[in-house]
Amino acid sequence: MAPIANQKIKRALVSVSNKEGIVDLCSTLSKDFDVEIISTGGTLKTLLDAGIEAIDISKHTGFPEIMDGRVKTLHPKVHGGILSRREIDQQIMSENGIEEIDLVIVNLYPFIETVSKEETTLETAIENIDIGGPSMVRSAAKNNLYVGVVVEPTDYQNVITEMKDNEGALSLETRRELAAKAFSHTANYDSAISNYLNQQADKKPKYLFGRYELKQELRYGENPHQSAAFYANTSIAKGSNIASAEQIQGKELSYNNIADTDAAYECVKTFSDPACVIVKHANPCGIALGATILEAYEKAFASDETSAFGGIIAFNKPLDESTASKIIENQFVEVIIAPGVNDEAQNVLSTKENIRLLNTQTLGEPDTGSKLLSVNGGLLLQDNDIAVLSKQDIKVVSERKPTDEEIDNCLFAWKVCKFVKSNAIVYTKNNQTVGIGAGQMSRIDSAQIAASKALERGFETAGCCMASDAFFPFRDGIDAAAKIGITSVIQPGGSMRDQEVIDAANEAGMTMLFTGIRHFRH
Repeated sequence: MAPIANQKIKRALVSVSNKEGIVDLCSTLSKDFDVEIISTGGTLKTLLDAGIEAIDISKHTGFPEIMDGRVKTLHPKVHGGILSRREIDQQIMSENGIEEIDLVIVNLYPFIETVSKEETTLETAIENIDIGGPSMVRSAAKNNLYVGVVVEPTDYQNVITEMKDNEGALSLETRRELAAKAFSHTANYDSAISNYLNQQADKKPKYLFGRYELKQELRYGENPHQSAAFYANTSIAKGSNIASAEQIQGKELSYNNIADTDAAYECVKTFSDPACVIVKHANPCGIALGATILEAYEKAFASDETSAFGGIIAFNKPLDESTASKIIENQFVEVIIAPGVNDEAQNVLSTKENIRLLNTQTLGEPDTGSKLLSVNGGLLLQDNDIAVLSKQDIKVVSERKPTDEEIDNCLFAWKVCKFVKSNAIVYTKNNQTVGIGAGQMSRIDSAQIAASKALERGFETAGCCMASDAFFPFRDGIDAAAKIGITSVIQPGGSMRDQEVIDAANEAGMTMLFTGIRHFRH
């Protein structure tokens, strides 16, 4: 089969759920290029109402739409017209009265949008599974040697421009590019259906499909010699995460910017009081609560002024002028993200045009979905760590009972600990981090780092809380904490030597709380 370099468009089949731009496109096809248009259902009505000549699909096939529209395009005159090989199938086409279709303009029932609504029933979801649409798209994409297929309204103008430049024809190169997009379109659609039905059955899927759309090609990855790109999950609500945040100003986000900003923003979402999280190289270096976000920022910055340099700053309340001014006064910052930025704050930050300023509009909830980790030859999948701890969940295992202030401090430390790389030790006081030890091979090393950071920066460690993301295997971590005045400890428990660890706390007059929950973060 010899492909046709430039396929003149004489007949188009149009059936779209998303009717954006379809009237203008079809008007141009009909009036400027004399293209015969075949259409279906709501699309046909839209075109006719706009004064565009179009043929009802039932008239074209000689067969009515049946079963409430479930069957309307599944017909040999449709698929034969799309799949015909121009040099081979002429006789069979003539014998059966099948006419060639040169262009298919189809997008699908809004399944993804439908199932994103909480009130959607399984029955409604099923009725929004398109059958005829994907079949036409796949047929046209398969036959791209002769047929063009358009599934995205963003391609309408490109198609018109090429046809104007090419005497009403589409080039083979364009048809193949459109075919690749078409198969991506149907693959994404099918994956959404598969994922939904598996969720309904509460089953892990046999095959793992993602619904990701290219958002940005990045200059490079973690390092300049690594290529990279950023994809957005199309099934997640817009406006509440790094993928859908509006960038108000600043340079293009880098791979590391995106990773660190995500870590900071997901952490700050866990607090209801005004909170600030500062992240550097995937670990928080300062987290604090305050009566205002300005107070929260000042406390978070004071936690580790050195590490905060060039960091990522996240807030859980809208950014205001006074806070923006203080940030510029205090430090160099790569990214600021907040659920709202007022005009005064924007004006302040505009004086530092390289600062990347992101607005998510709304804070949203912590991500309750799944997390993927790529390994060589495969993927690891797990639920996101969304475990929430309340006062009622805590088990006091020490002889001394905690004060209300100690409980609040421990709960704050526990939230922070979840976002620190393992092994993780966190010292906190007055809803402020004073020392963070992250990512060490030994828990005692993490404890020593947290202590040294606190003491180097002049914090009073007496009366602090110590949080550990996993149990203490030995009492040495508790003994070291006692020497610098730690009075409360929160940890999962579950070690074979728990009693030795509890004994160490009792000897030091500490209060110790068990959570029964581990927060490893690799």
